[in-house]
Amino acid sequence: MDTESLKAFLAVAELHSFSLAAEQLFITQPAVSKRIATLESQLNCKLFDRIGRNVHLTEAGHALLPQSRRILQDIKEAVRSIHDLRGHVSGRLSMGISHHIGLHRLPPILRKYSQLYPDVKLDIDFMDSEQAHQLILHGEMDLAVITLAPTSEQQLQSIPIWEDPLKVAVAHNHALAHNQSVTTEMLSQYTALPPGLNTYTGQIIKDLFDQRGLKMTIGMSTNYLETIKVMVSIGLGWSILPLTLLDDSVTALEWEEQTLSRTLGCVHHRNRSLSNAAEAFIELLKDAREDKFR
Repeated sequence: MDTESLKAFLAVAELHSFSLAAEQLFITQPAVSKRIATLESQLNCKLFDRIGRNVHLTEAGHALLPQSRRILQDIKEAVRSIHDLRGHVSGRLSMGISHHIGLHRLPPILRKYSQLYPDVKLDIDFMDSEQAHQLILHGEMDLAVITLAPTSEQQLQSIPIWEDPLKVAVAHNHALAHNQSVTTEMLSQYTALPPGLNTYTGQIIKDLFDQRGLKMTIGMSTNYLETIKVMVSIGLGWSILPLTLLDDSVTALEWEEQTLSRTLGCVHHRNRSLSNAAEAFIELLKDAREDKFR
């Protein structure tokens, strides 16, 4: 059983398509089919059912899927460990970064990192914090720099880097704009434009309303905070936004009942060994944290 056959199997299983797997692996579709056929011959079982254009895992395929992921990951770890014995910071660093952090926190850190470690290939995906959290939980990338989950998980190591204050934001001509602070009861009377309630930030707002038995009148919801700020600025409703995002296009108000904040930081899987490249990036993040409080 060779790794190329396992890579082909994993690509077909995840994409549900031989042609898409071929594109991902930069090989021809017949080459993918041949690798799958070889693997099925070695295992003496069928791994996929092909019904028309649809591709489905068989029972044997489902059993092989987690094992193949583990085998390929173990090989990556072995190669990484050998490379790291040299003490040189190089190789590939895969990271999930939230859109907001990527725009407002990380540019100077990424610039400094690329200057210090030019031999590292950065593989960055910008995504929702919750999605990156799940990818780290399943061992599918090295690091995530995201809004940290409100509850900790034993498998993950979370490193707080920035405390991110949140403010109520309204348009300058909003009925609440003349107030210095507002209550949940006051906000409940007006249309809300919260971050998606499935997000960690959206959950903060939802919990405050739930605690007081109040409902939000939601006008729209999106996970993109920059989009929400624009919608707030033109008077479509109020929202909760990071202080770093607010400018003179909106009016910022305090939430009277309590100070609102979220924690931004880095997370990685405890059972996934960190490369020299990952360790170096974490050190730069910690330097940024120290500079913040210095």
